[in-house]
Amino acid sequence: MSKEQQDVQSELETPVQQAAETDLEGEDIVVQGVHNYTEEKDYVWPEEPELLERLDWFRDQKLGLMMHWGTYAQLGIVESWALDDVDAEWSRESVDWTTDSEQIRREVYGLNRTFNPLRFQPELWADLAADNGFRYLTFTTKHHDGFCMWDTKTTDYSVTGKDTPFHTHRYADVCRQLFDAFRERGIAISAYFSKADWHTPYYWSPDMPHKETNRGPSYDPAKYPWLWEKFIQFTHEQIMELMTNYGRIDMLWLDAGWVGPRSGQDIRLGEVVEKARQIQPWLLCADRTIGGKYENLVTPEQTLPKDPLFIPWESNITMGTAFSFRFEDDYKSLRHLIHLLVEIVAKGGNLALNVAPQPDGRLPKTAIERMKGIGAWLKENGDAIYGTRPIAPYQAGKLNFTSKGSDVYAIRLYAEGEAMEERLELPLDGSFARAELLGFGDAAGTQLELEKTELGWSVKLPEAIRSGEAPIALSVRLTR
Repeated sequence: MSKEQQDVQSELETPVQQAAETDLEGEDIVVQGVHNYTEEKDYVWPEEPELLERLDWFRDQKLGLMMHWGTYAQLGIVESWALDDVDAEWSRESVDWTTDSEQIRREVYGLNRTFNPLRFQPELWADLAADNGFRYLTFTTKHHDGFCMWDTKTTDYSVTGKDTPFHTHRYADVCRQLFDAFRERGIAISAYFSKADWHTPYYWSPDMPHKETNRGPSYDPAKYPWLWEKFIQFTHEQIMELMTNYGRIDMLWLDAGWVGPRSGQDIRLGEVVEKARQIQPWLLCADRTIGGKYENLVTPEQTLPKDPLFIPWESNITMGTAFSFRFEDDYKSLRHLIHLLVEIVAKGGNLALNVAPQPDGRLPKTAIERMKGIGAWLKENGDAIYGTRPIAPYQAGKLNFTSKGSDVYAIRLYAEGEAMEERLELPLDGSFARAELLGFGDAAGTQLELEKTELGWSVKLPEAIRSGEAPIALSVRLTR
């Protein structure tokens, strides 16, 4: 028995019911692993000029690459969630080898002993992202299972731990390799970190087990403050390892929205964020669903807000059906992904598109094809996306609008097989001097006939482009 476990057992009492893991309105923060998001009215702008500048930078980026990768990729299951009994109904739907919860936990925890992604090539990942318009990387340094993808000194349960066969590989410190490779190609780094840790005895104590495991700690932090303090220090130490040993980190992206003061799980986040900002004063923080000064980014998951949000936000959307790798997954079409990007940008947000690496370290072939397709569209239409802000009417039917300086962009989305119209009717206020086509191959830069109408403006599309197949999305720049 470890010293930590002896400390727990020496003060063992009957655990009490955990505080409900809900938001301020009493709604569940996480439903089937998908997070809710903070409403715009509850957003708190930071006061520091440097952070305000970085938030403006963030809002310019528009397209991020999110990657959930860990030992769970070997099974094709929903990240760490099979460890949690309370969420078993949906998280274990693909677990068909046993119904024994304890066996499931032993085997899922034991996946570190077989994790050996020998085909991991961080430079190729970074080249693919940089060549195809992705501006930042959000990578899972640690999911709820507690397995660390960096060379931590806080636990042996890591990619560099002696029980993990990959630990002798030159790329064993996965976070270092990825962060350095992406940073060298001008891509910003966002470190995903789960505030919950279902492996450490400071959170799920083996001496105070749940009758059935749930997302929260297996004990009441108010009743065992000395043990909770150990968890706080453990968490702070891990975060500071990432903040001090891994170069410039642009964002600290914190998952597990049930860990916070209102659920009795106060990890004193402000202490560690402010300590990190002494080293990295530009650091943005996304403390998901918590609100307040450390939720600098709002993060809708697998959804888009109904209306534009005028705060920094990103939608976390999977390219396939799940954040983690699934064997024979169903991927969204290129058309679907580009339409998502356009709609999100028109509403003022960024798209953090999740691509799940395979267990062997490669990216799935279909994911690579989709990334290249997005990149090809952005090479022609990126001016209507990057660095833009929302502008009324934001959306009108299949038209989406963005703005940059005195320019306004109209982006028309086309369904597969849909014919192009002769004119785009744009419900825009104000005066415009000219209109030009952005993309469309050799037709890019073509000046378009522009006419004022009762409802706004009408732009005539050239016959030469209307005679062929409609594009996924067509962009027009209007200049005042």
